Amino acid sequence: MKLTKYSHACLVLEDQGFSLVIDPGNFSTDFVVPENVAGVIITHSHADHYDEGVLHSIISKNPQAQLYGLDEIADVSKLPITSVTPGRRITIGPFELEFTGGEHATIHPDMKPVGNIGVIVNSNLFYYPGDSFTQPPRHMKWIATPVAAPWLKISETVEFLRKAAPDYAFPTHDAILSDSGRSLVDRVISGLINTDIAYKRISTKESIKL
Repeated sequence: MKLTKYSHACLVLEDQGFSLVIDPGNFSTDFVVPENVAGVIITHSHADHYDEGVLHSIISKNPQAQLYGLDEIADVSKLPITSVTPGRRITIGPFELEFTGGEHATIHPDMKPVGNIGVIVNSNLFYYPGDSFTQPPRHMKWIATPVAAPWLKISETVEFLRKAAPDYAFPTHDAILSDSGRSLVDRVISGLINTDIAYKRISTKESIKL
């Protein structure tokens, strides 16, 4: 399976000629709509993860693509979005998906909370928690971890990875950082997590094999 990372929090997985898009939001300005999109996962309703215009672009090129998100997205979207909840398992083409979580990390107690789902792909191959640090239910080979946000402290990222202990981890959710800020975050995280976790930054538009 191939993974391509775009800026901020957008990811594309490709397998057996099909693509799965995760969180094509308005901060991922370098996102390129792929071919043969089987499904799109929207972890929550914030615009940096959910952009209706980008979804329209995906559907225009891939009318067969299925969209998945929480009720609060499905209820307001002009597009047909299938509602999913934590604990649900679905199969989209070659992608076996399991959803986790339920709540977005707290930004401030005075702000209205929103829902959030994490997504596991193919049992234990890959996990992306969305805007949360919900632990995966089992050991994962790969984890995409948030590293910068108004709701986040870097110590939370470190503890999340220490507890989850994946084989590999890479940073995401970092469009608000400068190049110097990204380098600092990477040095802190890689210096504090377990030495048996291979932590590596994936450049924007870079593809890797999972």
